Amino acid sequence: AKRQELELQDKIHMVRIEQISPFPYDLVLRELRRYPNAEVMWLQEEPKNMGAYSYVMPRIETCMRALGATVVGALPYVGRKSSAVPATGFACLHKEEEANVIAEALRL
Repeated sequence: AKRQELELQDKIHMVRIEQISPFPYDLVLRELRRYPNAEVMWLQEEPKNMGAYSYVMPRIETCMRALGATVVGALPYVGRKSSAVPATGFACLHKEEEANVIAEALRL
């Protein structure tokens, strides 16, 4: 909704990976081919240490290399910082974190 509100639907594309194990290399490769000049990053709502980032990062990088992309450093991450708990416990802080994740995901 925010992407459409900012009229970024032609500039920012988000692809959801529903099942990560076994990793869908063929489907990820297909999406990467659709957007050959895209800046690829991982977006998740969970804290960095609780979501799928550490699992998918090397696999997405493998897909990128298979298409001839140069991978420098780790796959960029957008989401909540690492935390000992999955939620802050405060609705106002949760909304602030969520707004920050969305803002970072929609930056150009």
